[in-house]
Amino acid sequence: MDASPLLPDILFHIGPVPISRAVVTTWALMLAMAAFLGIALRKPAHDAGPVQAALEVVLLAIVKQLREILGRDPWPFLPLLGSLFLFLCLANLAAVLPGATPPTGHIETPAALALIVFLSVHFYGLKIRGTGPYLRHYLEPSPLLLPLNILSELTRTFSLMIRLFGNMMSHEFVLAIVVFLTGLLVPVPFLLLGILIGIIQAYIFTVLAAVYIAAAVGAVET
Repeated sequence: MDASPLLPDILFHIGPVPISRAVVTTWALMLAMAAFLGIALRKPAHDAGPVQAALEVVLLAIVKQLREILGRDPWPFLPLLGSLFLFLCLANLAAVLPGATPPTGHIETPAALALIVFLSVHFYGLKIRGTGPYLRHYLEPSPLLLPLNILSELTRTFSLMIRLFGNMMSHEFVLAIVVFLTGLLVPVPFLLLGILIGIIQAYIFTVLAAVYIAAAVGAVET
């Protein structure tokens, strides 16, 4: 166990660059997800099998939720937000695997994901609204509020990171304490609760990302 979740658990170095356990786990999850989806959807059929049908149900559920939040065609935003949700589900559910630790329970992964959301918000805002109109919205309703508007952008990104990190780290700690005190059989309900918590945290993070993007592009009609 790491001395602190704020400190990276370094596994090896590539030259002068340290590679932490969270980075290795993150890349392993991304490769596994890409390989699974590539194989499952390599030859999509009109009469979908159980795997393709399940993926289509998940996809349509994500699209429906994003349409309600964004108030516009969600498909341009699906590659980012859909991938974000699926990755977070896998990353958070790593907590229930014996010997595995979720990368979201270490500060660098939530920080990287929050930074991706931060950059994506401004990317979509500039792309859809245009540079001038998008930048002018920081001067509304008064130019005097410019520092506060900028500060709000930074603080909500920080809160997005801390919310995910705190919830996953605390769940990991609680589960470790219960296993230590009671053995391996009693924590089974906690593992089931961990699955639910992992999915809920992935949902909350993705919804908040969609809300921030919707606010950035919301001044443009569909």
